[in-house]
Amino acid sequence: MVDITHKSSTLRTAIAGAEVKLSNPKALSAVLEGTVPKGNIFEISRAAGLFAVKRTSDMIPDCHPLPIEYTRISHNIKDMAIMIEVEVKTIYKTGVEVEAMHAASVVALTIYDMLKPLDKGITIGDIRLISKKGGKGDFDTSKFNQIKAMVVVCSDSISKGKNEDQSGKAMIQRLGEFGIETSRYEIIPDEVEAIVRLVKEGIEESIGLILFTGGTGISKRDQTPEALIPLLEKRLPGVEETIRHYGQQRTPFAMASRSVVGIAGESIVMALPGSAKGALESIDAVFPHILHLLEVRKGKRH
Repeated sequence: MVDITHKSSTLRTAIAGAEVKLSNPKALSAVLEGTVPKGNIFEISRAAGLFAVKRTSDMIPDCHPLPIEYTRISHNIKDMAIMIEVEVKTIYKTGVEVEAMHAASVVALTIYDMLKPLDKGITIGDIRLISKKGGKGDFDTSKFNQIKAMVVVCSDSISKGKNEDQSGKAMIQRLGEFGIETSRYEIIPDEVEAIVRLVKEGIEESIGLILFTGGTGISKRDQTPEALIPLLEKRLPGVEETIRHYGQQRTPFAMASRSVVGIAGESIVMALPGSAKGALESIDAVFPHILHLLEVRKGKRH
């Protein structure tokens, strides 16, 4: 199965459809008059579809078991065809399009089974995904390809050449996956003056994202949050809480994180953990949706 542990739970919705084509008008009359020998095809096929939604992961090997929070199954007769539509919702890390399509297929097969004594020419077709929503796939990152980023590594040992940077380079690569170019990459010691200087330079250069990695721990030299907070016009506690919550779902040590996020000028400033794993998890927690804040900021200014 595909690893989805890096994903966040969001509202996911999918609508799928299928079509059952009849060839015998007598079969259609039996459906409309409720005289099908095996029972009411709408009620029974709807029940079958509900079972199918909930048991998709039992049938499709790569599907993850997930909580089904809502299912709607509807039928519509058009000429000699029974049109089926299935809508499924969940709040989870992965989508429900396969669940919706699986249910639509089973609803169609149930109708086929119930009507085959009356119509030997029934066909099933047009099983398809009509729409899906939820997750990062909904977010159009192409409109943010003009955003520039600055990645700053705060570390005494790395700035002295005693250790090699891994976090900053990993962050640059991850930002690139969102189409964001890192125009500046800096390595500095854990000094307040150096941190403040780079933030001010980033604002002057109209850099949209100013990301710091390191200095968010609890040692005496960890002072990135203390340096950044006075520079922020607006703190974004919701973003900070999301980062911490995401981290705590993966390691209990995230409870000690002192990540700081806020707005300075037209820039989003973020202080993230110094470990590559912690920094990347922080990005995964809030990207690409945090990029929307840059549009909101500009809209309020203009």
